[in-house]
Amino acid sequence: MSLISILKKEHVDITGALDRTSKVGIGTKEGQSELFKAKNLLLNHLKKEDEKLYPILNEAAKNNEHLRRTLKSFAEDMDKISAAALSFFDKYATGGSGIEFAKDFGGLYSKLSMRIRKEETILYDLFDSLDSNNINKEAG
Repeated sequence: MSLISILKKEHVDITGALDRTSKVGIGTKEGQSELFKAKNLLLNHLKKEDEKLYPILNEAAKNNEHLRRTLKSFAEDMDKISAAALSFFDKYATGGSGIEFAKDFGGLYSKLSMRIRKEETILYDLFDSLDSNNINKEAG
């Protein structure tokens, strides 16, 4: 399985855990468990991107101004989203009120969903194009 396929599957797993958290409610043990699972899935996903995706993209960006600007924009965006996500997970680690949770959850879910779409349609496509260029160079 390719790195991009694995990362996309992890996106599905993260949003699935968040969906289950929302469905069962943060006030339940199951909801708190799903929220903890979502947090761990997200942290592991970010670690994998940092270790396996970004080093290759950063190396390619040394000779590609467009890629360098794109990566800078993605990094700045991710810093904000990561801070918001960790704050959210800390705030609701042991439960919370329904209305406040729903509002905060909606905000986080929206940010994560937009980020996932941008990663899959921009960043991962750039990575795949680098990968296919390397394969073509090796084949030639």
